[in-house]
Amino acid sequence: MTETMLAMQTLKQGDVRLTEVPIPSPTDGQALVKMELASICGSDLHIVDYGWLVEEYPLRPGYPGHEGIGTVIDANGTELSNGDRVLVTPAIWDSLSFAECQALGTNFLTALPPDSDQKPDHLLMAQQLGTVIFAAKRLPNLLGQTCVVMGQGSAGLFWNYVLKHLGAARVIAIEPIAHRLEVGAGFGSDDRISDTFDAATRAVLELTGEGADVVVEAIGTKETHGQALDLVRPDGQIVWFGVPQSAELIPFDFDTFFRKRIAAYSPLGAQDELGLSSFRQALKWINDGQIDMSEIVTHSFPLSRVDEAFKAARERANGAVKIVVTMG
Repeated sequence: MTETMLAMQTLKQGDVRLTEVPIPSPTDGQALVKMELASICGSDLHIVDYGWLVEEYPLRPGYPGHEGIGTVIDANGTELSNGDRVLVTPAIWDSLSFAECQALGTNFLTALPPDSDQKPDHLLMAQQLGTVIFAAKRLPNLLGQTCVVMGQGSAGLFWNYVLKHLGAARVIAIEPIAHRLEVGAGFGSDDRISDTFDAATRAVLELTGEGADVVVEAIGTKETHGQALDLVRPDGQIVWFGVPQSAELIPFDFDTFFRKRIAAYSPLGAQDELGLSSFRQALKWINDGQIDMSEIVTHSFPLSRVDEAFKAARERANGAVKIVVTMG
């Protein structure tokens, strides 16, 4: 094996390039994984394009890719074996999956189902689906409840599915991009709103009366974080799932939060969950065919064209939902 590898590197805000760097050596408790696939998350765009969690550029080669599949090529004395194919789910601040190889702790690796009939890029979606499953564990009983999902990117689509799986009677999706809104129907949305901001709020109130029982913000802008307060009913629940675009403070309408007695939380922590159980559940659902990823994974680019991959994810045109980067 050569001593160098190719990796994506963000040189300055919004500028991703291909670079050649040394292959990392795993330390104690780490395995070396030859990456096969990685997908672009909305949080990756927020880091690359807006500087969320960024102190200075250029960023580390491979960062911020945190959704990956690969093969262990140096188990390094861990419980894994060379040749094991794994789902790669590192913590967001130390995630280097946009590279041909990555050394990381085995606590961030989950073995793929052996002899699976599912496409690897479909199994890859277990990372983001797993974060949704993890976040949903903190919700109250949803039987008969009305939920709003803001955004119908892949995360929002997974929220549709999980909320219905947990017994929600009605899921209302908000998304201005027509093809994403249409895909949402197949993942469980009962009502679909193509308006945004005030018009979307009015539409939700017309459908619900005083707002939804649960609102999931799956976009990550300061405007939509604030709008969630207007969409939820008194004594309702908000999940601020979408990560912010930057480290700037988000204006907060405490008066509305206080008067409506809203409960709210953020979803961080799936990567630290004992046994990575939410990611394992996601892999099972996908492997068993309970959830179809054919309309989620829409575009694929080789690592050599990673700049085009980010452009496609950024522009969300031509039916784009989830963009995959291949390392081979």
